[in-house]
Amino acid sequence: MNDLKNELNSEDEIETNSSPQADVSQVVLQLTEAEGDEQAEVFSEILIDAEPGTIALLLESLPLDERYERWQQVDVEERVDVLNLMRADPRLGILKKMPDEELDLLFSQLSPEDLIEWSDSLPDNITDRALAQMGERQRKHYELYNQYTENEIGRYADHQMLALSPSSTVAQGQRFFRRIDLDCNDHLFLVDVNDKYLGTVRRYDVFKTADTSTNLQSLKWDDSRVISADSSLIEAAEAIEHSRELELPVVDEDGILIGRMTLRTATALVREHYEAQLMATAGMDEHDDLFAPIFVGAKRRAVWLGINLLTAFLASATIGMFENVLSQVVALAVLMPIVASMGGIAGSQSLTLMIRGMAMGQITAGNVMSLMKNELGIGALNGTLWAIVIGIIAGWWFDDNVMGIVIACAILINMAVAAIAGVMVPMILQRFNQDAALSGSVILTTVTDVVGFFTFLGLASILYL
Repeated sequence: MNDLKNELNSEDEIETNSSPQADVSQVVLQLTEAEGDEQAEVFSEILIDAEPGTIALLLESLPLDERYERWQQVDVEERVDVLNLMRADPRLGILKKMPDEELDLLFSQLSPEDLIEWSDSLPDNITDRALAQMGERQRKHYELYNQYTENEIGRYADHQMLALSPSSTVAQGQRFFRRIDLDCNDHLFLVDVNDKYLGTVRRYDVFKTADTSTNLQSLKWDDSRVISADSSLIEAAEAIEHSRELELPVVDEDGILIGRMTLRTATALVREHYEAQLMATAGMDEHDDLFAPIFVGAKRRAVWLGINLLTAFLASATIGMFENVLSQVVALAVLMPIVASMGGIAGSQSLTLMIRGMAMGQITAGNVMSLMKNELGIGALNGTLWAIVIGIIAGWWFDDNVMGIVIACAILINMAVAAIAGVMVPMILQRFNQDAALSGSVILTTVTDVVGFFTFLGLASILYL
């Protein structure tokens, strides 16, 4: 939910381009193939006509050191909009590198609604610094939104809406609709002096009424629905989907109107929900940076690898139950599933990140080698960690130090190869016009299984025979 605005604005750009992915890919390729001063010149030319959403995607497509250099070229007045459209991780990386004076200037331009979305992934000290740059009224707005959790729609309700008192006239309502241009704006909400929600008036009824002196109260729509602010994000999205309306009011437990839920917001929520599920299947988050620092990326993925290790040892223990009927290489047969499984999950993490980047048009021939180096570093670091852990356990389990060394080496090699395969497999499939999301995991599993078994049994043959 942190990057809901990213979803919405990306959709805006898609609507205005016939092939947005191809367009973004071409610009990314142009930018990543340039280096140093040439890249700075290319980026300056891009900035002339590029929308904030495009700038955000381009910055995310660059390795960390190049990303911050190009960020410094972004106009100060556009920086908040660009950061709003970036994923949480790359946004935080830029904020941490900015000098204090630039950070304070940036936060002075930030709205409470923006800070709410950012704060979901910001350290408390940065959030407090941003609040210190806001006025008292803005801080109160922030506290109002912040009382809801990350899974409640009240936290992310659109606070830009048309609201008038029931005694207002049709003429005033028509003037509001004409002067204020809002996305998905088909309703006008009626509230009392305390902002308590009283009902909804449709745009159609406002403009079809001939007598412009008529009170809006008489046009109140009887079939209007409301969304409770403590509803979950998916519940709110389903509510507006089933209502067939462009927008619905969001009210708190006291009936106070705090915002609205639009159809476009609902669409972005559902899209983000399923993207989160996709990334979660590999133990990752949808806001992970394409070029996350190697240590950070390794740390995040290590948890899932540890969980996977438990299931792998369970499978190995099951095979070990038949130890008495196996030949002299019983230990190898028991440990083989661990080698394949660890390589498989490591490769699937890289594969999932690649598929997301390709879907956003962020992966090109210009940056794929940088990404491969990054993924190889993560694979090597995690491979070393888990090779040591697994080697010690295997050596103790079978009281055989050579066996521990064999499986440790096999784990390290297989996880490094898996990282490379996770990057290369979807690129190769795309070259042959195949859907990497559908077939990538099958090929990747084959690669990690073959490499894992060949390495493990090959090393064992050298050391035991």
